[in-house]
This record gives sequence, structure tokens and C-alpha cells, in this order.
Amino acid sequence: MSQSTNVKKLLAIPGPIELSPTVLEALGQPPLSHVSPEFVKIFQESLHLTRQVVRTSNKASQPFILAGSGTLGWDQVAANLIEKGDKVLVLSTGYFGEGFRDCLHGYGANVDLIKAPLGGTVNLEDIEQALNRKKYKAVTITHVDTSTGVLSDAKAIAACVKKISPSTLLILDAVCSLASEDIQFDAWGLDIVLSASQKGLGGPPGLSILIASARAISTFESRINSISKKPLQTFPYSYSYSYYTSWSKWLPIMRAYDQGKPAYFGTPAVTLVKAYHASLVEIMRGEVALDQRLEMHRGASRRVKEAAERLGMVQVASEPAGRANGMTAVYVPQNFAGGAVDVLGAVGKRGVVMAGGLVSEIKDRYIRIGHMGWSVVGEKGKDVDRIVRVLEDAVREVEARSRVSARL
Repeated sequence: MSQSTNVKKLLAIPGPIELSPTVLEALGQPPLSHVSPEFVKIFQESLHLTRQVVRTSNKASQPFILAGSGTLGWDQVAANLIEKGDKVLVLSTGYFGEGFRDCLHGYGANVDLIKAPLGGTVNLEDIEQALNRKKYKAVTITHVDTSTGVLSDAKAIAACVKKISPSTLLILDAVCSLASEDIQFDAWGLDIVLSASQKGLGGPPGLSILIASARAISTFESRINSISKKPLQTFPYSYSYSYYTSWSKWLPIMRAYDQGKPAYFGTPAVTLVKAYHASLVEIMRGEVALDQRLEMHRGASRRVKEAAERLGMVQVASEPAGRANGMTAVYVPQNFAGGAVDVLGAVGKRGVVMAGGLVSEIKDRYIRIGHMGWSVVGEKGKDVDRIVRVLEDAVREVEARSRVSARL
């Protein structure tokens, strides 16, 4: 009798990730009314815990929890903070930095891109020169670019921007870093942190998570006031505009739930919010404190990266200080005729799912491995043990096949 094809495989990709039993339990429960007292309390606590996970104690910093992917955060930034013609500096360390640029372009921003060399980080001197040449409304940083595994030094970049151009908004794309990398919203002076539920935050996919500073909210409100004074025929043609992502619609909703009151614009993804809440409670109130959780991610990262290097795999992220702790991107050995596909196939038949490449020029030459959330902190990290073991076995199998093929 053949083995069932429905056997659950271990997700070792950079999101979605494995979910804890508590999160799975929350996900499997019947949906709630979005205006029920039970859900209002869950949503309120989710907003409060989201502040805590980015380390802001300022109640004027406003979280937004919307149905959508992490990419929806880009649209929120562009639609609510950027007017057509506004100058924005985008720092790119891979596929997703350039995606953010494209989104901003779509809303009419005047974007300058500083692109790091493949696998590298953006040079601080280049940022300084750009800021000295031009006044920017905002600077965007991709904290971890999921396509390359490059970790940007957000703290140092934020300090640089604050020193040269303190009025510039600091926007951190933390889709692949929140809850697996250290983020200090208040201490670093960030204005936006945008993320998604399905990575380090430990929830199922489907929620766009964003936190806006009081300054960002003030910028939005000033922009709306300016638009309202323009003649009707100039709107929306002279301004970027979105209906669903507009904070004019969502800000009153989030503020109401923040205060424990139900409100309505669009129906929230109640079941996903409940699962997200369960994960936040584990992260912020569980046995493993946030600082310890981050240290466990650093330890898991070292184990996976060292194992890959022993197998002759070179990291895509070329700078030791610029390597993510929640994921690893590595080139497969050059003598593997089938490239990344062969390794992914050998991994897959061992019950583990890893990801292929996203950067077009090296797409078939590297793989991406996720190690974040429950796989790191749950059940004594046995998922990481399995990831390392399967990677070793798979690479050795492909290596042996390649040697045989070379002799034929």
C-alpha cells in the first residue's frame, strides 16, 4: 500500500511557518462575531501586544491589523503618507526592496533607489550622500529581504537619517524580521514598522500588521486636511488614493477597538486575528521572553548556517553581520548539475519543504531555508534538528548522484 500523499511536511521556508499547538487550536475554532464582546477583547489585546512586540510604550503609536499579505503594508504607506511627486529614498537588498519601490512608483512617488550589491548591505556613506543631496519625505528599509537573507542594520541607518534629515519619515519593512530580529520602535525613532502574520509573528498567513508613530499619523492627518481643501476636480488625480487601505477609513476602527469598543468599516478576519492573538500571547506572555526568543533565533541561525557551510554551500548574504537570523539563503554547490531543483527535490522526499530562489539572476542556483517562530522555540527546537539533518542527507545524496553522472 503506497504512502499517503497527504502526510504533513515540515515547512522550512521563510513563511508561512509551522504553527504552535495553541495557535492551531485557535485557528480551528468557530468564527466569532466581529462586534461580540469576546472578539472585541481579542482585537484590543492584539493591538496592545503588537505595540509591545515592536517595543513601543507610546499609546499614540497606532497599530493596524488588516486582512491582507505583508505587501498590503506597502500600499498603506504609499496611499496614506505619500503625495504624488514626494521624494522617497528606497534602500534595496533584494527582490522585496525593489518591490517596495515599484509600489511607491505606482502611487506617484519620486523614488530614488540605492541598490546594494547582490548579497550585500547598503553602504551608510551612500545613504549619507543621498540625504545630503536631496530632501526626502521618507526612507524605506527592508530589514530582512526574504529573497537574499540579507539583514540591514536598521538601528545604524535610522541614526544616520535622524542625524542628517530628522524630518524624514523612517519606514521599516519588517515582514521577515519582526519577532525574529530585534526591533526598537521608540529607541530607533521609527515611524512605520510593517509586517505580516505568517513569519516570525507565528500566525497563519492573511494579516497585514503595521504600526505607525504619532508623527506618521500626524503626517497622514495633515495630508487629508490639505486634500479636503482642494477643488473637487483635482482629487484624486493630483493625489495617490486607495479606498480599502485608506487610514481615513481604518483609523477610527483601530482606535475604537483599541479602547475596547466595536466598530465597522469592513469585516475583520476574525479567525486569523484570534490565531494571531494566540501567538502574540505566547511571544509576549509565554515562558520564553522576547529577548530569549531572539537569542534562540540567533542560535538556530548559527546551526543551520554552519551546517550548510560544512556541506560546501556559500551564503548569499556575504557579510557576516548582514545575515538574517530567521532564515538562510545558500548557493548549492556548483557541481550539482540540477542546481537548486535537485536539492529541493531531495529535501522534499524527506518530508521537508524548503524554498527556491527569487532573485532572477541566480534563481536556479540557491535555496532559502526558514527557521523562525515555533520551529525554533517550540519542543526544544526539534524542527531545527530535523532541518539540519535533512539538509545534510539531501545534499550528500545529490552530491553522490552528481559524481556518478560526471563519470558517465
